[in-house]
Amino acid sequence: MNGNQRDFEEIYQQYKEQSQQQAQIEAVQQHVDGKEEVVAVRKNDEGDIIAFKTNTGRELDYLTALDEAKSGKIAHIDVFHKYGRDIIRSEPDGIKENNLDQLPEF
Repeated sequence: MNGNQRDFEEIYQQYKEQSQQQAQIEAVQQHVDGKEEVVAVRKNDEGDIIAFKTNTGRELDYLTALDEAKSGKIAHIDVFHKYGRDIIRSEPDGIKENNLDQLPEF
């Protein structure tokens, strides 16, 4: 039984590695599509993200970023409805480094 468990773990690890490679490929392809990307964030004293800086140097307040994300102008972020409002979050692409909470602050 332990041999089977090990096979399962090895297979799952291979799956995760392939997924991460595919996520990197898709991220590059999306960048080619010409969409802006968020490269930095501004947080308030409570750690909430309140503004975004794109790779073109634009600084967007939360509402502007929300509108642009909804219209598909910004890559790698999603908008979802929770707590009675729309919220911006990182696209679940398997790349931890581009998660909004991981980006540098400006």
